[in-house]
Amino acid sequence: MSQNDAAIASNIQVSELYWSLVAKADKKFSKLRDLPYYEHHRYDTYFYKVFKVYTQLWKFQQENRQKLVEAGLKRWEIGDIASRIGQLYFGQYMRTSQASYLSEAYIFYEAVLTREYFKDGIFQDLNLANKQLRFLARFLTVCLVLNRREMVRQLVNQLKMLVAESKRAFPENDFKEWKRVIRDLTKFLKVDTAFMNIWPLRYSVVLDLDPDCLPRVACIKRNLKLRGAILCSYHPNEVLATMCEELPVDGILLIYISASGSGVHTSISPSHIGNVGDTENVSDTIRSDTVTTLPSCSACDTLTSSLDYSGGLNLGPGANGGFNTIDPSDLLPFTRRPLFLIIDSDNSKAFQAINRAEKGEPVAILLSPALSFPLHGAIDPPLPGGSQFTSFLTVPLQAFVILLGFSGSDIQTENLNKAQKILSSSLNKWGETLASADTIHPVWAQVLGDPFLRRLLLRFIFCRAVFALYAPTSGKKEYLPECSPSLPDAFLPTTPSSIATVLQIADIFGAATMFNIRERIVLPDEQFSSP
Repeated sequence: MSQNDAAIASNIQVSELYWSLVAKADKKFSKLRDLPYYEHHRYDTYFYKVFKVYTQLWKFQQENRQKLVEAGLKRWEIGDIASRIGQLYFGQYMRTSQASYLSEAYIFYEAVLTREYFKDGIFQDLNLANKQLRFLARFLTVCLVLNRREMVRQLVNQLKMLVAESKRAFPENDFKEWKRVIRDLTKFLKVDTAFMNIWPLRYSVVLDLDPDCLPRVACIKRNLKLRGAILCSYHPNEVLATMCEELPVDGILLIYISASGSGVHTSISPSHIGNVGDTENVSDTIRSDTVTTLPSCSACDTLTSSLDYSGGLNLGPGANGGFNTIDPSDLLPFTRRPLFLIIDSDNSKAFQAINRAEKGEPVAILLSPALSFPLHGAIDPPLPGGSQFTSFLTVPLQAFVILLGFSGSDIQTENLNKAQKILSSSLNKWGETLASADTIHPVWAQVLGDPFLRRLLLRFIFCRAVFALYAPTSGKKEYLPECSPSLPDAFLPTTPSSIATVLQIADIFGAATMFNIRERIVLPDEQFSSP
């Protein structure tokens, strides 16, 4: 055999081994991708098996790159492997929240982008164009989570250009789904300003207390941790996501729903409640037009007179409820386990009916006001780009400033930092006071050990204080958020602590007169100043 023939035979052998590894990796990747978002242990087992195969594959192609290229390996096929590894890392991050996986995903995606693996022949092959589009969308997701704003802008521009050029290259395809992706990205970026990222909703190692340093709550039977969340929205210009996991013994589920009220009068009968474990029966019951009754439980757990409520939430395009309506009774099956429920809607008060009708566990409930606040200086209500209530729970300082009629460009960074320092200090003090309060309800006490839920509850207290003291709507119940069970009286909006926090922050922006405060509270820096 000649030297040339030996080289060809060697290349063929390497190529065959390579493609067998590709086939094995693809098969395992497909199995992993099809696994549900629950059953963590099962997913982790599959992840490490798939990752091991892809590690072998990546290493093999690096060591035999020249032979594989001579045997016909294309650059986009190398990029496909790197992109898959990035997908694996990001998928594992989504299930574990470990930042190291997110960083690794970014490294692989950035390598695919800078080396332009998908560039050659992209407008001659529709499948290759779609691969590049999907890659850009996935990389965008990673960059958004990492807050790599410059890279996000770069990728959005690339995505727009690629969709436009692909439309010209493949006129028989309309690329409607990609136009929708670009539209949603544009809406998201319009809301996700640099201003709102001063103090993010998610836990920050730099800005937040270590979870082990949170004040301990006395006299609680268990310390619950957030283990799963279901986030649902159907406002036209609002983005939110969905994640549900199997709850361990110490777990609590968060359900956050943001949508307009359905306006359909419904209620539930005791007989129907008895069958609430059957999902199909529940769905048929609550979506019917018949009027029944919802049981109300007294302190001794006996059924009394019926408790009616008006409608639920509309999660679809239909205006008259039907199959797109979610009613309070839909959520009753979730009350067999610890549940933290947030309803942001003009019909949020309908979900008070859940209280005392639970199937096993009392529910922690935060409810938005029925009406949105008029912004200062604005004749019309704000455009539906997001809810004020949700904004106060996620970016409270930004929501406060916007309520005053300012935008991010109107405020000096120094003032924002001062206000954030006051707000953070107040929230921490409220958290310590809550943890030591003898009158706190066990439902709230058992969630204070979870940093995320603790933050939502403390921001709710601030939100309620602002809404109660804001002069244009002060004293009007329809503008007040509510919680169930009630928090201790020390956290009412009219307490000196709540008033002082709102007043100090408002003073920084020269807006103290916009709040209905009968007696001026002495601020800490004024206590020893000369008259």
